[in-house]
Amino acid sequence: MANDLRVGVISDTHGLLRPEARAFLIGCDYIVHGGDVGAPQILDELAAVAPLIAVRGNNDSQPWSARLRETELIRIGGIFAYVIHDLAELDIDPDAAGVRVVISGHSHKPKVTERDGILYVNPGSCGPRRFKLPVSVAELIVTGSEVSARTIELDVEP
Repeated sequence: MANDLRVGVISDTHGLLRPEARAFLIGCDYIVHGGDVGAPQILDELAAVAPLIAVRGNNDSQPWSARLRETELIRIGGIFAYVIHDLAELDIDPDAAGVRVVISGHSHKPKVTERDGILYVNPGSCGPRRFKLPVSVAELIVTGSEVSARTIELDVEP
């Protein structure tokens, strides 16, 4: 539908923006990066694709990362999303704050769950592969005040 907003969600690039992740993000209305960016040029590359919201991860300790906040509260269409790198450090009550989606990273494990009407989205990691975890991204589709989310495993060279 013309009113749908497509939001690309990535995290834990750790300095590597894979071409497969970049290709997935083309056509998104917004991009959200859940932290552990790894290098300032990642932010520049993403911002060239779509408006970007990014938070600082626990590995983003270099001087350039000081411009990133640890959390962001953003409005996407008719919903609010809260972005934080490590879900274990969640410092708000999403329901009381009117938040519909909580976006995080850190674990490198892609996951979409819904608890008490709040959608929790972790895109996993699309940077360097860790252990046997998938290389993945996520997508939000926002239509007015409705939102859906899914994770997508990227087909990358081993």
